[in-house]
Amino acid sequence: MILQSLIAEFDQEANSTRKLLQAIPGKDIAYKPSPISWTMGELAQHIATIYYWYVGVLNQNVYDLAADRLERGEPGDINATLDLFEKNVEKARTALHATTEESLQDLWTMKVGDRTVLGPLPRKVVVRSFLFNHVYHHRGEMIVYLRATDNKVPGLYGPTYEESTVR
Repeated sequence: MILQSLIAEFDQEANSTRKLLQAIPGKDIAYKPSPISWTMGELAQHIATIYYWYVGVLNQNVYDLAADRLERGEPGDINATLDLFEKNVEKARTALHATTEESLQDLWTMKVGDRTVLGPLPRKVVVRSFLFNHVYHHRGEMIVYLRATDNKVPGLYGPTYEESTVR
């Protein structure tokens, strides 16, 4: 059963994402590694926003990002981003639990206005790639941001290098 596996992974990984976002210090929220990079706050806000997209992926066959509006708050306010994350995780969890195995086979498309930017693809592929793997990619970036600013990185899959007793 694909759906039950996705739900279990979602719950485990949302907890890891929460730990990572909670590790972001306000003092470094404006840090960015290059002129074209997001700030740490913008990256955190993007990670929190991905959880909002579960609703559009799981409840619509064609999701138009241009037609959807999400109030995100100020990216320089990590507490606002943490609140956004928690609200979006609950929306995502509700959407996942309302999904059926059959609907995971349906074709799904993302548009920005008239332009198709993703799909059509089976919804289960979109959940895995656009939602799950997208978060994992940006969490990896956030770990680099935290290390570059001499901040502690929480262990997501066991102890981090800094926490390890075996080096």
